[in-house]
Amino acid sequence: MNKLTVLATLALASALTGTASAQADLSGTVTVWSWDVAAKALQSTVPSFNKKYPNVKVNVVDLGNQNTYDRGLAGCAAGGTDLPDVYSIENNEAEVFWARFPNCFTDLNTLGADKLAAQFPAFKWTELMAGGKRYAMPWDSGPVAVFYRRDLYQQAGINPAAIKTWDDFIAAGRKLNTKFAGKVKMGTVGNGKDDEWFRMLANQNGCFYFNTAGTEITVNQPGCVKALDTVKKLYDAQVVTTGDWGGQITNIKAGKTASAMYGAWYEGTIRTNAPELSGKWGVYPMPASKPGGVRAANLGGSALSIPDSSKNKAAAYAFLQNALATTGGQVTMLKSEGLVPSLLSASKDPYVAQGQAYWGNQKIWQTILDTLGDVPQARGTQFFQDARQVVLVTQSDFIGGKYKTAQEALDAAARRIASATGLPVAK
Repeated sequence: MNKLTVLATLALASALTGTASAQADLSGTVTVWSWDVAAKALQSTVPSFNKKYPNVKVNVVDLGNQNTYDRGLAGCAAGGTDLPDVYSIENNEAEVFWARFPNCFTDLNTLGADKLAAQFPAFKWTELMAGGKRYAMPWDSGPVAVFYRRDLYQQAGINPAAIKTWDDFIAAGRKLNTKFAGKVKMGTVGNGKDDEWFRMLANQNGCFYFNTAGTEITVNQPGCVKALDTVKKLYDAQVVTTGDWGGQITNIKAGKTASAMYGAWYEGTIRTNAPELSGKWGVYPMPASKPGGVRAANLGGSALSIPDSSKNKAAAYAFLQNALATTGGQVTMLKSEGLVPSLLSASKDPYVAQGQAYWGNQKIWQTILDTLGDVPQARGTQFFQDARQVVLVTQSDFIGGKYKTAQEALDAAARRIASATGLPVAK
């Protein structure tokens, strides 16, 4: 054995000893609060975590979505009492915590999260940061896609690859109306129930309720006006129907709608609620507002944070890294529960490039995840729910004819949001 070989061997042994030492240093219990399929997804990453950290016990607790949120608020209000080591939080609710309880959660930059920032799309960090601090790490995302019935499109002579703009989408809807005598629509909009279509289209156009600094109301800016105008055009063309969450699922199962536009997590909703339609569905990117425009948006998504009261922050952060900052962790959750990764490298995993049987063997995850890097940033702020309730009513009133133009409607909405939040309307 020559000198170089000896040195290399010693270096390797030292590195392995250091790794083993780091793993041995982490012990105790990490308690995680989450809900439903999200909790199941996190549980699916525990085996790979324990291969790295065998002395750490992970206890994933499914509290349900609302209970997790409520107990988090209560715990923060009580100074961090009775909070877990890892806390699940939805992106659009995150800033409620940072604004009301800025000392309740650990700045993950102090644990190394700043070094991981570039591994996630910028839009996923927008609502997870305040004052330069990273209070949570991106988990799943909701890149928007259009899920469509292959058989119904084919019967109506619609080529999904030709649907590149919203005008194309409307033209396809007219073909459906002709073929099925108006009994099959292009999609279900939650008008009067939710404003998710407005939010998806506004995000696509680089607009949202508030600016990305969270300092001004921007709901009446051109991109949002274009979004509301488009929703109205869909109704005027009679290519969509109205329904709540359950109504949309009913329409899907009954074949009354040929498409559904949602965040990619809706894949699991369709697949589990309509297993009898396996092989009849496909996916394509959302249409653009204009030829060559952006065909990407985000709806939904969550993150993981570490309460400052945690007694095992190092192990908790190691759990976050394994589940969220490794391709293996993210793809494990995609396979087990259909949670769409935020980690950019996950889009290169071989599983993403596989055809999915339910979706006619289409490589749907490749289609969906390829849009992640194009999603414009949006900021919900701590006033997300206040603004959402205003826009929900405004959209319904505009479609019902109360306002002459989308600009007039959203100018009124901006004034009401300003009254509710105290924020100024952007000029």
